[in-house]
Amino acid sequence: MDKGDIAALTLLDLSAPFDTMDHATLLRRLQISFGLGGSALSWFHSYLSQRQQHVVHQSNSSPSSDVEFAVPQGSVLGPILFIMYMADVTRIVERHGLSVQQYADDTQLYGVCHPSNSASLCRDLGDCMSSVASWMSANRLQLNAAKTEFMWCVPPRRRHHLPTDQLTVGSVSVAPVDSVRDLVVLLNSDISMDAHLTRLASSCFGVLINLFL
Repeated sequence: MDKGDIAALTLLDLSAPFDTMDHATLLRRLQISFGLGGSALSWFHSYLSQRQQHVVHQSNSSPSSDVEFAVPQGSVLGPILFIMYMADVTRIVERHGLSVQQYADDTQLYGVCHPSNSASLCRDLGDCMSSVASWMSANRLQLNAAKTEFMWCVPPRRRHHLPTDQLTVGSVSVAPVDSVRDLVVLLNSDISMDAHLTRLASSCFGVLINLFL
């Protein structure tokens, strides 16, 4: 962007990703992609297997059932195992000439181009996301294209170059937005934090009013 290029940022939305991870697929990926074996692989198998769940409402309890999918919620290993489960996505994205960032189940794809090539970059992102969606479908994950966010990023001095191209994933068109929430931070299309600071100041002002009263 400092050189005058623009960037396209896509924040993927997955439907209940931690709840649909397949144990057998995860263990196979740990073995093949990361070379785990012996007691280390047995430890992960023991960690994931023989878990049960049931629902309790007032004094009534449902029958227990085996948990064949998902990782324990709130665990330290959960986000790490999910990133390892998604390791093949990095290779798919790189084959399309794009980049990827991951933090637990938050996955962002991005690419950079000259302003005149925005349409081509948008098509590359759409093709990449279609490949990622196919991979996810084959690995018991679901990409929610309708809730995926897409933003063009330009430096302030080149806001007149802000493209209007929409991202197409399958039959779904994703219109660009002016700001996105990345983890807990709001980012503007000019890569400033104006929206985040405005919301933070508003929240702090409300707290100060309550303290004054």
